[in-house]
Amino acid sequence: MSLRVSPQLVRYVVNGVIATAVHYAALRFCLEVLQMNSAGLANMLAAPVGIATSFLGSRYYVFQRRDTSIVQQAVRFLGLYAAIALLHGALLYAWTDLLQLNYSIGFLIAVGMQVVLGYLAGKYLVFRPLPAKDTP
Repeated sequence: MSLRVSPQLVRYVVNGVIATAVHYAALRFCLEVLQMNSAGLANMLAAPVGIATSFLGSRYYVFQRRDTSIVQQAVRFLGLYAAIALLHGALLYAWTDLLQLNYSIGFLIAVGMQVVLGYLAGKYLVFRPLPAKDTP
């Protein structure tokens, strides 16, 4: 019995690792260089950087869906990731600011939630194939 992993899923993981690294680097920059006091607020500022990286990678590398307007895809993607960013920020706020736990671990937990929601919604809502047109 062999386990076959979808190439699209592998590309999603690669894109996600890159976008997450960019997001985390922006978060660390906010916390350590800018010396922000709130991990939740810092994460809310860092999230758009990771989201932009993820969108471009999803459109051109993961789902390779250029047959739909980039504006339509961007609007759907931004709506999805705005909701995910709010959940991510709320989780990090509760974990780090309220519970006084390590922000890196909280970040990883939030990323796990983001991975599942992002892949499923990206595949079925944002970058879904256009319906086939009937030709007479």
